[in-house]
Amino acid sequence: MRLNKRHPFVLGIDFGGTKVALATFDGEGTVLQSDRYAFAVGATADQIVTAAIVRAKALIERTTRIHSGGCAAVGVSSPGIVLPDRVLLAPNVPGWQELALAVQLTAGLGIEPVVGTDVKAAAVAELRWGSLVGHDHAIYLNLGTGIAAALVVNGSVLFGANGAAGELAYNLVDAEAEWLGVHAGRAPLEEVVSGKAIGDRGAQLTGVTPSVGPPSGSPSSGAAPAAAGSCGATWSSTEPSARRVFQLARTDPAAQQLIDHALRHLAMHVANLAIAVDPSLISVGGGLMGAADSILPVLQNAVRAAVPFPPRIVPAHFRYDAALHGAAAMALDSLR
Repeated sequence: MRLNKRHPFVLGIDFGGTKVALATFDGEGTVLQSDRYAFAVGATADQIVTAAIVRAKALIERTTRIHSGGCAAVGVSSPGIVLPDRVLLAPNVPGWQELALAVQLTAGLGIEPVVGTDVKAAAVAELRWGSLVGHDHAIYLNLGTGIAAALVVNGSVLFGANGAAGELAYNLVDAEAEWLGVHAGRAPLEEVVSGKAIGDRGAQLTGVTPSVGPPSGSPSSGAAPAAAGSCGATWSSTEPSARRVFQLARTDPAAQQLIDHALRHLAMHVANLAIAVDPSLISVGGGLMGAADSILPVLQNAVRAAVPFPPRIVPAHFRYDAALHGAAAMALDSLR
């Protein structure tokens, strides 16, 4: 890698559904300096990217001042399938689908970034530094506001012909119903098992009011993002209402029925994916892993019952910011 005294660090940027996380990393993947901010509801793609460029420049300057040297490369993770002139399958931020992300970042930072899809970036981080190290055939499953997977085949993340391998959100869930999928503006599985779906259905069935707030213990500006650990009882800021539904499920029959329904659907699709891929390991990450004690046993029971060669199922190594660490890994790989 071309990290040296003049350019001893890389920058990672992760564009999420409600926030942007940034950090500088050394060649071993250690966080040097970090920043994050939530953007306003209704913020446009241009506003979000412009703000990220300003924060990135400040972060590079701060890292240079404290650690000396300069930025060797930039890695970026983003929702959707990132193409040079647009982003596909990313409907949640106004204008994101029309965004030439790499072009705007290159113009703003003076460094051409390597850009990838967030869940695949997270898998790269797990493959390089986390739970997937040494696994040639594995699955990284992300359970958060949405749902997606990344497939590791022969030690590398599989992208697919169009970069959309592992987009489980669009799996069909009812063979007897009309097949309304992506081309009808629908994401059938995500509408059942994602954090947003659980929170929304919980509000309807139990009177839970969706709320927004930072997760307990989440990293703040200037601090290193939490890098590793068990799933614990921590949550992403995008799943607070889902968290409440999982908590209510301990005592509320309606909430318990909702959770059981969602997890049975999830387990069926994970088992089917494991049958198709034959992985040695499934690593599960994302904001919903705050409820790992409810989720993992259901997945484990399903694969043991249905998969010819059941893989192990483990919590992901990166509790927070897996995609951000993946952006750093992509930046480092671009220097090889």
